Amino acid sequence: MIPESSAAAASRSSDRNANSQVGTTSAGAVSHSEDESGNENRRKSVRRRKRACSVSENVKHKRARASGSRVRKAQDKHAKEKQVEAVTLFEVITMGKSAIEAVIDDWIEAYGADRDSSLLDLISFFIQCCGCKGVVTAEMCHNKEDKDVKSKMVEELDEGAGLQYKRFLAFPWILTVTWPMDADCADYPLAQSGPSGRWFHSELCDFVSVLVARCQHSVLFDSYLMGSLISLLTELSNSFMRAFRHTCTLAAVKLLSSLLTVALSLSVGVENSQKLYDVQRTKTARQKSSQQLERIQKKISELQEKKAEVESMMDILVKGVFLKRYRDILPDIRSVCMEELGLWMKLYSSAFLNDSYLKYMGWMMHDKVPDVRLKCVLALQGLFGDPVLLPKLDLFTSRFKNRLVSMVLDKDNEVAVQTMKLLVLISRATDEVLTAEDYKQLLQVVFASHRPLAATAGEMLYSRILSAVTPTSDDQDEGNEEEQRQQILKALLQFYQESELHKHVVYLVDSLWDCGASLLKDWPTLTAALLQSSPGFTPAEQAVIVEILVASVRQAAEGPALVGRSGTKKVMSSREKKIQADDCLNLTEHLFSVLPKLLSKFSCTGDAVASLMRIPQYFHSDSQEAKNSQLVSSLMTEMAAVLDLHSSPAVLEAAARTYLSLCGDGAAWSSAARASRDALVQRWVDELTGLLGESLRGGCFSAEEEKIRQIVTTLKKLKAFHNCHDLGRWSVFDLLSPLLMDNSSQGGAPPELLEEALQCMSFAMLWSLCSSSETLTCKEKAVAQRLQLRLFCERSHRCLSHCDHGVRTQAFLGVCDVLMAHSYQLQVWDPTCFGPLLYTPSPKLQRALLSFVSLHVFVVPDCDNQSRVSECSEVERLEDLHRRRNLLAAYCKLIVHGVLEMSAAAELYPHYMKLYSDFGDIIKETIYRTRQIDKIESARTLVLCLQQLFMQLKREQDSGGRAHSGVQTFTCIKELARRFALTFGDLVKFRECLVMIHRHGIEFVFQEFNQTPDNATPPYLSYLTILSEFSNKLLKPDKKTVLSYLQKHTAEHIIDLREDRWQPLIYYRASLLAVAEAEDAVSYVSSDRRPYHSRSPVSKQKLEGYKSPSQVRLTDPVSKVNKPSIGQSSQVILGNMDPFHVPPELPRKSHNIASAVFSESDDGSVDVEL
Repeated sequence: MIPESSAAAASRSSDRNANSQVGTTSAGAVSHSEDESGNENRRKSVRRRKRACSVSENVKHKRARASGSRVRKAQDKHAKEKQVEAVTLFEVITMGKSAIEAVIDDWIEAYGADRDSSLLDLISFFIQCCGCKGVVTAEMCHNKEDKDVKSKMVEELDEGAGLQYKRFLAFPWILTVTWPMDADCADYPLAQSGPSGRWFHSELCDFVSVLVARCQHSVLFDSYLMGSLISLLTELSNSFMRAFRHTCTLAAVKLLSSLLTVALSLSVGVENSQKLYDVQRTKTARQKSSQQLERIQKKISELQEKKAEVESMMDILVKGVFLKRYRDILPDIRSVCMEELGLWMKLYSSAFLNDSYLKYMGWMMHDKVPDVRLKCVLALQGLFGDPVLLPKLDLFTSRFKNRLVSMVLDKDNEVAVQTMKLLVLISRATDEVLTAEDYKQLLQVVFASHRPLAATAGEMLYSRILSAVTPTSDDQDEGNEEEQRQQILKALLQFYQESELHKHVVYLVDSLWDCGASLLKDWPTLTAALLQSSPGFTPAEQAVIVEILVASVRQAAEGPALVGRSGTKKVMSSREKKIQADDCLNLTEHLFSVLPKLLSKFSCTGDAVASLMRIPQYFHSDSQEAKNSQLVSSLMTEMAAVLDLHSSPAVLEAAARTYLSLCGDGAAWSSAARASRDALVQRWVDELTGLLGESLRGGCFSAEEEKIRQIVTTLKKLKAFHNCHDLGRWSVFDLLSPLLMDNSSQGGAPPELLEEALQCMSFAMLWSLCSSSETLTCKEKAVAQRLQLRLFCERSHRCLSHCDHGVRTQAFLGVCDVLMAHSYQLQVWDPTCFGPLLYTPSPKLQRALLSFVSLHVFVVPDCDNQSRVSECSEVERLEDLHRRRNLLAAYCKLIVHGVLEMSAAAELYPHYMKLYSDFGDIIKETIYRTRQIDKIESARTLVLCLQQLFMQLKREQDSGGRAHSGVQTFTCIKELARRFALTFGDLVKFRECLVMIHRHGIEFVFQEFNQTPDNATPPYLSYLTILSEFSNKLLKPDKKTVLSYLQKHTAEHIIDLREDRWQPLIYYRASLLAVAEAEDAVSYVSSDRRPYHSRSPVSKQKLEGYKSPSQVRLTDPVSKVNKPSIGQSSQVILGNMDPFHVPPELPRKSHNIASAVFSESDDGSVDVEL
């Protein structure tokens, strides 16, 4: 770095005197440690309270009094009274803006006395800000036009020494910076992450602006300071080193911005002086003073010269820094350039706001980094927000309008939002830029998933709607205002009907809520539009108005939280909560009296009445209308009348939820709502009792079509209300249980009736189980509940074999839900009270549930099914997949919660790879959940799954017939084992599980195997290849243990590992040994058993000693032989096998084992001699 040591400071004065007398070149060099520069960059603001101890080498003691007085002024503002002797320019950056001003004033005073050394201090400051950790050498130069000097201005690498060199001219100094080659990293102050980097960025910018502001009336125009400073920043901004380039580019563009402020002040001075000169010239000859005119003219000339000089400096910086760095490889540099360019255009439009500079802004809107694009858009917002600058932007908007419209769909949400805001400014400024096609594309963004983007598009839409409506005069009456609101509403309806993009009005209302809440909260206008008798709106428009009304009510009561829309503010402020409460009161006061009229008018329209039935859910219980019994009675009457007319699921679900909300405790209308609900349920139960009594005679169901329709309609109403309300006192379960009797041979109930009855009975059982803590007060009630549970499961078991698919599905879901509720009932049971009795599903029911999952979930489409599916729409396919995923999830929950044995999951895991895209996440979650409950039993389930698949494939191969499509190939089983092994993350945690998998696998292969001449190898020997997929998950001690266990099972058999039939054993042992060279693994395992006819007496004795696992220490290393590896080739061979063939062994490569001599040492290690 630039010299900082006291010795260098002391010697500089004499060197400077010698330079003035002799005219030779002086030089000095010093190195700065990495710790000094790094620590200085990371010091906290605590240093503002400390007294600076280091003395600038270029600030002499003769200026100490002036320096101390100025710094004390800055410290008095911070309540400090300690005297600061002197600080370096780099240290002052940690002391705040007031200290920066004081020290810069001291530096200007020092510059007036000795400008060369002061300039060297300033150069040292900028190089220190770059975080340079190298050596800087400064030499004096007296002729900057010397060709020899210019030829030495290079930046090169010395790979031998590992150093980089940069030599450049900052007249009158020639600087040479030397730094390590590996220093070009992100470890410099400006690139630090977190608050420290942002703080340094701000302080550096403040330093540059204060420096120019303090120098503009003194040394800024001395043709020395700015020339050297601009030369320094230009040279370093072109460096290969990222730290120099980034820091000096920022300093250069901030310097240009500060010079631009100076130029503006000079322009103002010229303008004021010119006005004064014109005033003086208009005076009479007696009043006119020629001397004063000359002084004013001279001042104008001086100001114009200074302005021209400043503009020349700005032009040099633009050409030397901006034009080279605006497309730098570093995104931060490009962002800084674009941000400052927007500031220059806005503040100094006469020089910068032209097409020559606007083109850079347009080009960089195509940058691949979002932050650069964001800076361009923000800069353009400042330009388009000023009406004075709009005429100069016509060519730019015509050239880059399409790019701006496309950036609304930018992948970065913030860029898209700011671009939409920019287009809103453009649309408000002029109507000629954006065409109708552009508006059609932009306004569709109101349905976007990102709420800030959709809200900005809603602002554009609302402004367009308002501009389309003719503004009314000031003396308008209420009738004209109401007409204007209806015109706005019609324009909104027209947009929604023409868009045809989205069917959910709630998202449109959410997008317009921030800007158009005055319209959307105007519930009197909306309800008046629905209740008016004149044909102002068509039925289709009224249906949309109903949706808008309900969506606005929901938005006012619950806020903007919508499914599928991100970017929503999750925490509401106290002010927002107050507004929400007031809105709830207002809508309750108005809609409580109007809603019965709306229900009466739209009672025959199913979709409209289903939406209107949801409005009472958002009523405020503290409103005055809640105490009006006449209004409450009117509302309940109209709701009951709607339920008499409709039986659609949407209307019934909305009504059931609304009654649930109205029947809650704490509201004045709760008693009337409960009475109305009970009357409805009692009437439906009485109707159903009479209809079933006539249809069920002699244990056989028989009814006419009209009566069946009435029964189904009544069951739908009871089902919808039983889903939300406890109807246990009406004994719905006992009423419907005769429908599920096994009388299909005599003619059972229709499928649609059975489906509704099953779902209604399952709701009755769920309510009974959930309220058992209150209802089970004696043993008799517990026994009755258990008998009812058993009865439901038995009847549902019979329905699992019904001919109708809907009945089977509903029976399956009902059993799963009820068994889950019973499991939860047992978990939350309080032992101090009388608890429920345990019920375990029968084995037949468990097999029936598993069979249902296998037949209806894991469906493998054949050719006919594929042709039929191709004709169906994508929506139907996704709905069917969603239904099957729900069935699988219901069954998996029974396994996870212990209702079914964990081994039942072994029938699900084979489909983990085959149907991974459809059900892989559910099966994987089941594996993890069962492992958390019992990791050993979960591992046994994985082993059981693999063994069952292997045995199925083996039986299929032994039968010699055609392979069944449901049997997985050997490669698929091996891949499934690999995926199972990947689920074991923490090897220490699942150490015992992995050892158990290997132990069971070895027992599966070798247990009950009797070797005979005809049966030389175990029938399941190839399973070891599958088992080897778990070897890499074993810890090293466990590998040795498993290897010893394997040797224990193989010691009783005659094994010739040179035969191909034993290749699976070789492969498995190699995986346990974890030897990279397979040849060494083959040689090692070959030392265990040799053919009896080829043994020499010596080798026989050694090998017999190696037989016993107790005599061999497997922990000792094995000497390796550099032979070709067969690990990858084995994998390739396995992949190319016949998919329906179980390989009895892996094919082996020919190895020259005879040329190797094996010997075993006393410690159990094996030595190999070639």
